[in-house]
Amino acid sequence: MSEQEEKPACCAPSAGRAASSSAEEPVVDRGEARSGSTAGLVRLDGGVFRMGEDRDYAYAQDGEGPVREVRLDPYWISPTTVTVADFAAFVDATGYRTDAELWGWSFVFGGLLPDDFPPTRGVAAAPWWRQVEGAYWWCPEGPHSDVVQRSDHPVTHVSFRDAQAYCVWAGLRLPTEAEWEHAARGGLEGCAFPWGDELEPSGEHRMNVWQGEFPGRNECADGWYGTCPVDEFAPNGYGLYNMTGNVWEWCADWFDPEYPAGGVGTDPQGPPVGQRRSARGGSYLCHESHCRRYRVSARQGVTPDSSIGNIGFRCVRDA
Repeated sequence: MSEQEEKPACCAPSAGRAASSSAEEPVVDRGEARSGSTAGLVRLDGGVFRMGEDRDYAYAQDGEGPVREVRLDPYWISPTTVTVADFAAFVDATGYRTDAELWGWSFVFGGLLPDDFPPTRGVAAAPWWRQVEGAYWWCPEGPHSDVVQRSDHPVTHVSFRDAQAYCVWAGLRLPTEAEWEHAARGGLEGCAFPWGDELEPSGEHRMNVWQGEFPGRNECADGWYGTCPVDEFAPNGYGLYNMTGNVWEWCADWFDPEYPAGGVGTDPQGPPVGQRRSARGGSYLCHESHCRRYRVSARQGVTPDSSIGNIGFRCVRDA
C-alpha cells in the first residue's frame, strides 16, 4: 500500500479502504442483543444551548462557528466512552469482526511501538502514524500487544461502521454533533473546556493530552502515555467523563466545514451526505503547539473506513 494522505498533526489519517459509503452499513448478527436499556446512562434535559465557537483560537477551516442557538429534545448519554470490556462483550455475543481485522492492519502511533519493532509504512504528512499489520481493537499496538490490563480503557481501532454495529447490538445510537457538544459543555456556556477556559486550573490536569514536544517527547505530566481509563479525571457538570482528550469520539453527522457543525434549529442532524464523518473531543496526542482540538467546540472529519489508535465512541438514546 502506498503512503496515505491525511490531515496533519495528531488528527486521524484516512485508511483509503472503502470506495463508497455503503461500506458503513454494519451487518450484525444481533445474537443476545440488548434492548437499549438506560441503565448506567445519564439523562439530559436538552433545551436551548449556544453551540460553536468564533474566538480567535477556533479553527475556522473546521467550521467551528458561528456561535448559534440550537434546541435539543431530552436524551440519554453514556457517562464514558465504550470500553474494551464493553466491546469484548459485543464481540463475544455476535462474533463481529472489525474493519481492522478484515483488512489486516490499522494505524498505530509510532511512539507506542517498541524500539525493535520491524519497519512499517508511514503516513506521508504525519509519519508518526504507522500502518501496523495485525493491529486491531484487542491488539492495539500489533500482535505483540493486548488489552488484558486495559479493559477499562476506551476501545480503539474501530471504524464508523464498527461503532454503528455496536450501537445496533446495544439498542443505542451515536450522538449527533449537537448532542455531543451540548453534553461536553456540562451546563457551561461559552467555555473552551468542559470545566471552564483554563487548560490546567490551579495546575490540575483535567484530561489526557500530550505534554512536551510532539511527537518525540511526552512528559506524561497527566500520568498517561497513550489512553487512560474512561473514568479518569473529574467528570463535567453533567457527570460525563473525558469529553475532551483521551480519544476522539465518532458522531453520527457527516462532516462539512462549510456547514455549521451539527446544523441549526431543533435536533439538527448535520448535512445529508458527505465523504467524512464528524469526530469530537481530541485525543491523547493533541497539543496546543500543533492541534488545539481538545476543546468542546473543536471537530474534525474522518473517513468512515478509518480505524486508528486514538478514536473511540460513546452511545446515546432518545429519551
